[in-house]
Amino acid sequence: MTDQFHRMTTAPVPHLILALAVPTIVSMLITAIYNLATTFYVGRLSTEATAAVGVAFAAMTLIQAIGFFFGQGSGNAISRYLGARNKAKAQTMAATGFYIGIVISVLLAVLSLFFLAPLCRLFGATNTILPHTTEYLAPILLGAPLMTAALTLNNQLRFQGNAILGMIGIASGSLLNIALQPLFIFTLGGGLAGAAICTILCQGISLIVLLLLNAKHGSCALTLKSVSISHTVLAEILRGGLPSLARQGLACLATLLLNHAAGQYGDAAIAGMSITTRITFMAYAVFIGLGQGYQPVCGYCYGARRYDRVWQGFRFCTIAGTIGMAVLSLVSIIWADTFVRLFRDDVAVVAVGALALRFQLMVYPLNMFVTISNMTLQTIGRAPQATLLASARQGIFFIPLILLLPHFYGLLGVQLATPLADIGSFILAFPLIKPTLQELRQCL
Repeated sequence: MTDQFHRMTTAPVPHLILALAVPTIVSMLITAIYNLATTFYVGRLSTEATAAVGVAFAAMTLIQAIGFFFGQGSGNAISRYLGARNKAKAQTMAATGFYIGIVISVLLAVLSLFFLAPLCRLFGATNTILPHTTEYLAPILLGAPLMTAALTLNNQLRFQGNAILGMIGIASGSLLNIALQPLFIFTLGGGLAGAAICTILCQGISLIVLLLLNAKHGSCALTLKSVSISHTVLAEILRGGLPSLARQGLACLATLLLNHAAGQYGDAAIAGMSITTRITFMAYAVFIGLGQGYQPVCGYCYGARRYDRVWQGFRFCTIAGTIGMAVLSLVSIIWADTFVRLFRDDVAVVAVGALALRFQLMVYPLNMFVTISNMTLQTIGRAPQATLLASARQGIFFIPLILLLPHFYGLLGVQLATPLADIGSFILAFPLIKPTLQELRQCL
């Protein structure tokens, strides 16, 4: 623990962030490739199957929201407590976040299975897509507690400064999933249900690996006796996790509204927008990983009152990430048609997806400043500002745009909603992060 504290508070900031970011980037890329692989394999079945996975993605985003809420809610506090050399409180946060997250996900999964068909319609399934969506989503909901637990523990390990352990755990299940998907979908004839079962089995393997690694190398043991249901602990998890819950919860709602809006123009439109979402996540995975490498440094150094290092980290991630995203976006804009066609070689799907992809990539570099600003506010405990900024892209801006633009511009309005929301959240980020940056700079 002493060696870790010394490393987090004295090592050169850019090198430290990159060292922590590389394992996270690898795990993010593997997860993104797994998502794309599922879309690729399912695309061999039919356009309806591709659209069904896109609809189910809204429900999976909600499951992820629970995992990120408890993982980052406890993780932010864990990093600050470890920075302040208070291991007992850090361990209490870890155990409480992990076990309560599992209980909540079990309750929600059971409730969702009782209302599976109405839930699928709510998420945007049309009459032709509904049977495919229920086939895929039912096994996913059964395995939701495994997904939640794995995400929670992965985030906790990352905030402890042990990102490489999280990478090994997540990557082991995701790589196995990529390899086994064709077996479950085609060889065993499982179709969409086979794809979902394969996903859940591999999530279970990831969780087992993460538990073993945490028991051997983690800073915080997940013992039941460390669980505390006190108001103070729960309030801290809520404060640290609310921005993530707002962001992921609104992402679920945004996907739901996007599916409904695109559904007015046919299953090909839903499939095209679904593919675009997966590709843009792939493009963004590297830079989310960079920001997540910054978060434990931010938390440790803020807890240790090394505000100069927080400022250095913010500048480094914002500048490097924006430049990298600009280069990647330019390349992706040029090859947009080819990228979409890889997943579904359907003229209508490619026409919708490629244009939407180009619109989104034009403004994608703006997201780096927003992301790092949000991560900074969340990690240092500025919950109101962090929650507002986390809600901006998918909520404050996207929801009104996706409800209004299609009435005036039809399908083009659906394709423009996300990039316009990116611009709005970029503008909002400035007044929210400015006071915090001024405080940090005054401490230099």
